Amino acid sequence: MRIVVLGAGGIGGFVAAILARAGNDVAVVARGPHLDAIRERGLHVRGSLGEFTARVPASDRLAELGTFDLALASFKAHQWAPWLDQLAPAARAGLAIATLQNGVPFWFARTPPLESVDPGGEIGALFPDAQSIGAVVHTSGRIVAPGSIEQTGSTRYLFGDPAGGAGDRVRALCAIFVAAGLGAEPDPDIRATVWLKLVNNAGLNPVSAMRRMTVRAMLDDAAARAEIRALMLEAIAVGRAIGAVGEVDVDARIEKMRGVADVKTSMLQDREAGRELESEPILGALIELADRAGVPVPLARAAYAALGATC
Repeated sequence: MRIVVLGAGGIGGFVAAILARAGNDVAVVARGPHLDAIRERGLHVRGSLGEFTARVPASDRLAELGTFDLALASFKAHQWAPWLDQLAPAARAGLAIATLQNGVPFWFARTPPLESVDPGGEIGALFPDAQSIGAVVHTSGRIVAPGSIEQTGSTRYLFGDPAGGAGDRVRALCAIFVAAGLGAEPDPDIRATVWLKLVNNAGLNPVSAMRRMTVRAMLDDAAARAEIRALMLEAIAVGRAIGAVGEVDVDARIEKMRGVADVKTSMLQDREAGRELESEPILGALIELADRAGVPVPLARAAYAALGATC
């Protein structure tokens, strides 16, 4: 399987380097000084699987790298627009895509598409379910310098078919990840797993960005923890209303979060760097699905408005 990683940031760069080190045919699409460094010196990784440098073909144009069987979308889920022109010819030729992104993915609701994540349904038109793989990532990473990635936390990846189950392509991808040393598993209900990850993101990310606090600092602060819990409860209510999840023990999820590394959420990293926040795939999609289901989400709306005013 020939794989291209779209966006070689903290997650994508780590995955690309690990897969390349294991001898897989993998390339990356990147840009700017990060691309220049990858071309000149390779991808340097320091993390739970060691410290090493992997050489990978890299370009800012997908077409220059050839043809691929699978693309791993590791850019943020609100950044699809600049990729569509590059992806369209490959998608029409049969390229499959796996969404290694936070928030609600484009394939989650197709009829009608979610305007918050797939305006006009352009992404979904390129990638039907047969060419899509859902994913949930349990790791953290960041670019510490051009061409250099620091990874922390778990190396667990869950993959599944959007309509349910885990077909041959999913199992082949899991096998490649496992052989490279990553903890990949097929997930027959990736929709539920995506929503449960959204529950965490809907609480942690907005509060961290608004309060400028790391994960453990928030969970040790009574007021911040209460805000996180309330946002998570709204996300759970929406998930139950749309049939994505059943009963969820929010306090057990919060307690489990206490065991993760004391990292900055991706939304806090973006806010500190002055980048556009991933509010749409996390809060915008939550609100849009809440409206469809008739579920009130006043706290999510307030956080969405606050982040839009302060990013």
